[in-house]
Amino acid sequence: MTRKLFSLLISSFALLLLMGAGVEPDAAVLVDEDKEQTADTAVSVEQPEPVPAVAGESLMNFVESLDYSLTVDGQPVTTDVAKTYRNETTYVALAPMSKCLDADSGYWWDSGTQTMTITSDKLTLTATVGQLYLTANGRYLYTPEGIQIENNKVIVPLSALTEAFGATLTWNGATGVTSVTRGSGALTSGDQYYNSDDLFWLSRVIYTESGNQPLEGMMAVGNVILNRVKHPAFPDTIEGVLAQKNQFTTYQSGRIANSTPNERSVIAAKLVLDGGVVEETKNALYFDSSPNSWAARNRACVAVIGGHRFYA
Repeated sequence: MTRKLFSLLISSFALLLLMGAGVEPDAAVLVDEDKEQTADTAVSVEQPEPVPAVAGESLMNFVESLDYSLTVDGQPVTTDVAKTYRNETTYVALAPMSKCLDADSGYWWDSGTQTMTITSDKLTLTATVGQLYLTANGRYLYTPEGIQIENNKVIVPLSALTEAFGATLTWNGATGVTSVTRGSGALTSGDQYYNSDDLFWLSRVIYTESGNQPLEGMMAVGNVILNRVKHPAFPDTIEGVLAQKNQFTTYQSGRIANSTPNERSVIAAKLVLDGGVVEETKNALYFDSSPNSWAARNRACVAVIGGHRFYA
């Protein structure tokens, strides 16, 4: 037992040498000193806990400050990452976990908009409390339970954060350990990722069919379109789905092509193109706003979101 404890302490000491004795001495709410700081940014949100130095704290206390249920490249994260599990989703504190994924990342907080921004050489990420998505290099990543704040920490789904940093995520059911492996450091930018034709048609059909609906209602319309693209009974392109006979009269009339989508419609389209799926409509192939439609008479209703019903 003594030998095992000694081995653990030696391993932890080696880890400490790799990590450094603590955070940068001047680390505060504003880590990236190249960014302009305003009065709104000078608040104590997401300030990482310093890693105790050997001289100041016992090595055993340092060992106890690690969370062995979450590792990055095989090394346990510190407890200030605040990993928690809710609604079948693993959440982490945004700033401390970003530091684990890229030690050179910086962050700042805007209390007016309640927005946390993370920056690195490869990534610019924003997360606004209450929104259903975070943005990363112009990409929109869906967070169904929303960006949250808890104990003065902005918390986000671990899966979305690792995707933003170009990392991979695995879970070992036998050990209960969640493992992150660092990759490219950032996902592909939106300018390179989104197909311009797909974005053109999807944002416009979302706008014409559901431009006044809640964001998830708009996404659900987009989910129906992409579900049809993947289904063998429908054309295999977005425009092909819209042009199919007796389906979208707004396409035949030219209304879709000639519309100018609002910002929320474009965001909803990007969320769906980036894999965002409203759970209730993951298998839906039809939607309507009339109780007398063909779908209402012939298909099973799986969800009602805003002013639309969705059918599988």
